[in-house]
Amino acid sequence: MLDLFDAQVTSRQLDLAGRWLRGFGEGFYTIGSAGHEGNAAVAAALRPTDPALLHYRSGAFYCVRAAQAAADSAATAGSATNADSAATADPKSSAPVPSGSVPSGSVLTGSVPVDVDRSESRPSGRGSTSAEWPDRGSTSAEWPDRGSTSAEWPDREATGPEATGREVTGREMIGREVTGREVTGREVTGPEVTGPEVTDRDPAGSEPPTGGFAAYEDAARDVLRGMVASSQEPIAGGRHKVFGRADLAIVPTTSTVASHLPRAVGMGLAVERLRRLDSVGRRTGAGVRVGGGAGPASAPWPPDAIVVCSFGDASVNHASATAAFNTAGWYDHAGLRIPVLFVCEDNGLGISVRSPEGWVEATLRAKPGIRYFGADGADPVRAYAVAAEAAAWVRHNRRPAVLHLRTVRLMGHAGADAESAYRSTAELAEDLDRDPVAATARLLVDAGVATGEELLARYDETGWQVRRLAEEVLGEPKLASAADVVSALAPRRPVRVARAVADAAARASGPGAGARVEAFGGKPPELAGPMSLAQSINAALADGMLDHPQMAIFGEDVAAKGGVYGVTKGLRDRFGAARVFDTLLDETSVLGLGLGAGLAGMLPVPEIQYLAYLHNAEDQLRGEAATMQFFSRGAFRNPMVVRVAGLAYQEGFGGHFHNDNSVAVLRDVPGLVVAVPARPDDAAPMLRTCLASAAVDGSVCVFVEPIALYHTRDLYAEGDGEWLAAYPEPGAWVSGHVPIGRARVYRVGSADDLTIITFGNGVRMSLRAAAALAEEGVGTRVVDLRWLAPLPVADIIRESSATGRVLVVDETRRSGGVGEGVIAALVDGGYVGAARRVAGVDSFVPLGPAARHVLVSAEAITDGARTLLAR
Repeated sequence: MLDLFDAQVTSRQLDLAGRWLRGFGEGFYTIGSAGHEGNAAVAAALRPTDPALLHYRSGAFYCVRAAQAAADSAATAGSATNADSAATADPKSSAPVPSGSVPSGSVLTGSVPVDVDRSESRPSGRGSTSAEWPDRGSTSAEWPDRGSTSAEWPDREATGPEATGREVTGREMIGREVTGREVTGREVTGPEVTGPEVTDRDPAGSEPPTGGFAAYEDAARDVLRGMVASSQEPIAGGRHKVFGRADLAIVPTTSTVASHLPRAVGMGLAVERLRRLDSVGRRTGAGVRVGGGAGPASAPWPPDAIVVCSFGDASVNHASATAAFNTAGWYDHAGLRIPVLFVCEDNGLGISVRSPEGWVEATLRAKPGIRYFGADGADPVRAYAVAAEAAAWVRHNRRPAVLHLRTVRLMGHAGADAESAYRSTAELAEDLDRDPVAATARLLVDAGVATGEELLARYDETGWQVRRLAEEVLGEPKLASAADVVSALAPRRPVRVARAVADAAARASGPGAGARVEAFGGKPPELAGPMSLAQSINAALADGMLDHPQMAIFGEDVAAKGGVYGVTKGLRDRFGAARVFDTLLDETSVLGLGLGAGLAGMLPVPEIQYLAYLHNAEDQLRGEAATMQFFSRGAFRNPMVVRVAGLAYQEGFGGHFHNDNSVAVLRDVPGLVVAVPARPDDAAPMLRTCLASAAVDGSVCVFVEPIALYHTRDLYAEGDGEWLAAYPEPGAWVSGHVPIGRARVYRVGSADDLTIITFGNGVRMSLRAAAALAEEGVGTRVVDLRWLAPLPVADIIRESSATGRVLVVDETRRSGGVGEGVIAALVDGGYVGAARRVAGVDSFVPLGPAARHVLVSAEAITDGARTLLAR
């Protein structure tokens, strides 16, 4: 319990450090964990190998997890050294203690009380080159005198809970008179205490250690580096202040307003699916590694791990939270296992908006398929016991549960938040009385572990140690250039991707040839004759499933039905329901499953049934998928290829939601790869490239499939079959490889007079227009962009400069459409010729024949070309 107290105090002092740093412009993040330190007990009840996605008030949790992991590493190293002696020891006395449990005689899982050298020199004061703690213009409370164990902080205007409009540090709460056996309103005696062990003082009178900061020093340094945006911060490298470290199994979350909950559900589902794959055999050493950064081709966590996901009470109202809870319950109802422990840290406030009394509990209890546990974060003993019970239940049953941890919020939402503007003095005083740091201190005093003065000395010592670290990190370098900032965003290693495609080809034509023929029913696709776009994608998906054992295809109607357009037809029968499965109807959850699966070591290929439906869930791509490598410097990755049926021109069907022609929301996401195959002979190699890029570089790719071209057979005349193409045999995959960001050029006639730049449905219409122009003696080169992000800029400039006349044919909208990016690329590239656009009208696509009035047509392309040539 003393170690638990030290973790809580470290977290509290870090909050104060954030205010101090902000006071003189060197700190950039002041959302703290004060009042939420009860989550230290939650961390103690878990294993350090349980992956965690943490709320931004998780300072104490982070400290405990860091100490657990360090102790486990030390124990692992020591076990090898002491193997011989351990073999001869009494097995009862040397039995290993599993992580996540508290053995007799220990004070906290995986940690040991550590003495701090109190003779160490005081951190540099005024006049030193490093920053000073109390002054520098800070508006926060000043640091106490190091030698004092009971002195009030300087310049306090009030000492009781009635004080408002100032920071509360926990020190004054510890310093209050502690009498009797009262701990959070109930009597506790030594034998009753369970959880983190509380022991009586040594009868010989030896003094307890006066500081246990050493166990949490690394964690404190991590947090401080995040506050000052140091480039040496271990996870985001100065890009954001997050809780995350790969060796602690803590996955960084940047929004924490529920957007990480769908990912947590996906992680839970993936942990179970990967365990099943392991049980039937996984190819290791061959194929392309997926997930886990530099890790092996397997799940990065133990098979019996559970996923932990914390969030605030206001977040339960968010659509993303509703999606995650519903999906977890839906799968549980269907009999599938998702071992996720949701932790709702309920302080009753969303900045200034109160959660109605009882609302959060009623909401969480009402979630079908999710077991409810409740505890008070101000009661560390009970909080630990309930958290341990909840974790054990999830781990044993592999089913979802929620721990409702009641907390308080001290020191406001963030540094600039004046709570007195919207909270009463009495309400603030009530929260002070429930300070979890003070509650743990009272428990320690009641149990005779330490006196109040000794705990105050421990508190002060931790404060000075945090100050020392804060002064150290102030001098560390920041990100120095735009190149530094974006270096971790979306790595591109085209040579490795090409090599991965070549390796896949070698396996498909070599050791995997027999299995491939069997998977295709004895007739591989290259022998099936000319294929449509849909058929080519289907065959490429099957080849991908054969080459990537961790690959899974999922979405609405993709399994039993084979997709609404038949693109995934037969794949479930070939590869089984564990790898090709239907999801519930919710795009946020579909993408969340993909995010979690990629993080867990799978290669997910989710399908969004229609482009218009993606907008319901776009933040899962923008805020979660695309940011993972950026905010973890590649330590975590969520490789994913999202298939989206989209764009317009469905005849006899649709309206806006089935003919959406807007991709601006995708092109705006940094690092996202956006592919649009138009031809069958492009679709397969482009999909192979996306799968390889996801596996090699952790890329997040969106593969937009033009619905109107799925089953198109003809190009110029009915029955010509010129839009069909043969599927390449594996021996041709290398020569037919399509790198990300490379266009395809068609030359019609002399190809010297005009360049048409287009994509998707525009390719077929432009080729038809070019044929008509050729009859008039006009030579045209048609450039199929193929990749909308990144745009093939070099190809655009080269092909445009070759003719000096450019017609951009953009089937999306004139405002915010792809054509704007193409024109901008031409200007930036120094193009000096003539240019013109033909684009869709700024309108939603209407139903029936009216759609022709707002969409690009082959006739409009021809007219635009003639106008351009007449200049």
